[in-house]
Amino acid sequence: MGRKLRLIGIAVVALLLVLISVPFLIDANQFRPLLVSQLSQALGRDVKVGDLKLSLLSGGISAADLSIADDPAFSRAPFLTAKSMKVGVDVWQYISAHKLDVNGITVERPQIALLQNPSGVWNFSNLAANSSRAPSSAKLDLAIKVVKISDGRLSIGNTSGASKPLALENLDLELRDFSTASIMPFSLSARVAGGGSLKIKGKAGPINQVDTVLTPIAVSLNISQLDLAGSGFTSPESGIAGLVSLDSTAESNGRSLQIKGRAKAEKIKVVRTGSPAGRPVEFDFTGGYDLASRSGNLTRGDLHIGSAHASLTGTFAQRGDATVLNMNFNGPNMPVSELTAMLPAVDIVLPSGSSLQGGSAGARLAVQGPTSRLVVTGLVGLRKTRLAGFNIGSALSAVASLAGVQAGPNTDIESFSANLRLAPEGTTTDNIQLIVPALGQMTGAGTISAGHALNFNMRATVKSAGGVMAMIGQSGGAATIPFVIQGTSSNPVFRPDVRGMAAANAKSLLGTDAGKKAGGILGGLLDGLKRK
Repeated sequence: MGRKLRLIGIAVVALLLVLISVPFLIDANQFRPLLVSQLSQALGRDVKVGDLKLSLLSGGISAADLSIADDPAFSRAPFLTAKSMKVGVDVWQYISAHKLDVNGITVERPQIALLQNPSGVWNFSNLAANSSRAPSSAKLDLAIKVVKISDGRLSIGNTSGASKPLALENLDLELRDFSTASIMPFSLSARVAGGGSLKIKGKAGPINQVDTVLTPIAVSLNISQLDLAGSGFTSPESGIAGLVSLDSTAESNGRSLQIKGRAKAEKIKVVRTGSPAGRPVEFDFTGGYDLASRSGNLTRGDLHIGSAHASLTGTFAQRGDATVLNMNFNGPNMPVSELTAMLPAVDIVLPSGSSLQGGSAGARLAVQGPTSRLVVTGLVGLRKTRLAGFNIGSALSAVASLAGVQAGPNTDIESFSANLRLAPEGTTTDNIQLIVPALGQMTGAGTISAGHALNFNMRATVKSAGGVMAMIGQSGGAATIPFVIQGTSSNPVFRPDVRGMAAANAKSLLGTDAGKKAGGILGGLLDGLKRK
């Protein structure tokens, strides 16, 4: 019994000695030309592999370096570089038959650069698409069951360098059953430089032999807390910023991509001069994208801001480095209380110390142009709301005294509507229709500069109860008083347009005692305003 145990022990030791000595007896580099040839053929790119070493314990071969060439139309720098690579092989086939059956590849800490030119072509478009370009007679069974990338870094940018590349760090990728002709399950996870993380899981293949981008794919995508501005996902010129989380599915048949899902945006800002919104926005969407024309459509876009609901639909297109939108926003009967926290995001400033309370808001808007210079046009309105903390009677004291009406400490708005145009250079409004029960109806037009300077010409039609209008014979009926609004959005200044008022009333009062009286009174008011 003891002798048998000794024999077993000797055999085990001998086997261990063989296993330890084999890597020194067999030069793995003899297979490097074959491995490099087959990898280059499979990827359609020149591949360089460093010194190879056999490791029986890990069941494979390790390479000191790896480099995959870029498309020369994009860059002379490598498409991928890595300090080390492990190649899984059938060790016994390798030892006994000197045959290299590759069953797995793990690339550790690679640096990968994805680039797109203004025409929409990517530097990986022909990667693996031309794998049959150089037929080989080498007897290598390249059955790669698993391809892995561990702790990689991927940058996504454009050849113009006009925008900051999007960078993914700590990237882990696992691709199974790699073959140009098969459907390959894969999973990917990464951290977004600048803020956020993403996970993708799905299937891809067979690889399109003309353009890898047109390879069919079906995935589920999860993005968590993506910092739009910090990551470079949006350009500084657009002013769009915030934290976005997304759960979606996407499927491509190689020609068009269909996507649907739900997004949540927090601390969102949609114009450069705005500031983060005080509440999140949720967005349920369905859309499509044509890979050849680089254009898409949003067929369903349901916006939710608390209990306020709106829709956003339309088209978008990639033109060079810019994304051009042609969207329609429709939000009827939205509770004002739900929207007030969104005003900073679109840089709407109320008079200092005031707030909107109660009532409903509506908007029908067209959103057009490149995202860096969007122009928004359309109709906006309010009904039965209150501008609390703003005394329009005090602000319009001159107008109120002319008509002899009183106003309270708040401004109650029966209705408001206006045609609006928002652009990077400022806001233009016309056809303003405002009914304030305490004063009457106001109409007019004006502008708000990018710095919030006001320049409005308005007319107030009020019921004259006394005051100066009564003194000139206009009591008991409606009186029209022109006025201007200047100053800033946070500190508006209201002044009566005395010259305009004098001219308007002179026509109806010319040659009458009331006309002479009006001329004297209005002339005195004008002289007083000049001295102020």
